[in-house]
Amino acid sequence: MKPAPFAYDDPRGLDETLDLLARHGEDAKVLAGGQSLLPLLNFRLARPTRLVDVNRVDELAYLRRRGGNLRIGALTRAATLERSPLVAAEWPLLREAVRLVGHPQIRSRGTVGGSVAHADPAAELPAVLAALESRFHLRSRRGGRTLGPEELFVTHLTTALAPDELLVEIEVPPLPSRAGTAFVEYARVHGDFALGGAAAVVVLGEDGTCERAVVTLVAAAPTPVRAREAEEALAGGSLTEEGIRAAADLAAAEVDVPEAERPYRRALVSELTRRALERAVTRAREAA
Repeated sequence: MKPAPFAYDDPRGLDETLDLLARHGEDAKVLAGGQSLLPLLNFRLARPTRLVDVNRVDELAYLRRRGGNLRIGALTRAATLERSPLVAAEWPLLREAVRLVGHPQIRSRGTVGGSVAHADPAAELPAVLAALESRFHLRSRRGGRTLGPEELFVTHLTTALAPDELLVEIEVPPLPSRAGTAFVEYARVHGDFALGGAAAVVVLGEDGTCERAVVTLVAAAPTPVRAREAEEALAGGSLTEEGIRAAADLAAAEVDVPEAERPYRRALVSELTRRALERAVTRAREAA
């Protein structure tokens, strides 16, 4: 199929982009990597009257550490994240997850900001960035604002971005010294959308118990899910096999999918969460 007719803009800077979004609002759609948007256009599931192509807004394509935090420009390609020595050394959870995003061709075009703004609950990056407690910086002609994951992700394919706003940067805080991370997902075919997944961050105390844990789930609900009851069950504990299994079951209880799918998806998410937590604990102990 072919997309419905649309006007096309090719801005060369952030200011010009924000001007276009302010002028056209809900009639415009931002085009970055196009890995999610173009299929929607071709199937006419999305019919914007104008595309604002940001691929030449080079000031949004960067990956750097500043003030201890990782700063990811919204136009940074997934492949850049995957190949970065800085990311591999300091934020290995991002690298582990991004390598499961589609295929190399998709990662070479798809952008980090585009994946976040598309807000597919089965996508890896939104869930992992939520597990790392990232902050999302938005800009418009009205000013800027910063949102956390639970503020940004509203429901399936929907974020809190206003029609005139652009996601410009993702800020990821550093991991503590005694932290371990892991990401596990299951898809029927490599590169396909996951049927379930889990990202885990485990921070050990000096005595080897769990000082803090973060668990987020992929393809479990209309948004990335923060499994807070599972996190609370792990905090302060000795991270036994039984405790991890119990926490994984608590995480699976957060799965919110159609009733016919629920038993299978909860069993799947429980197992994936257990694996992610066990790997994160092992890596945390190695780091400590």
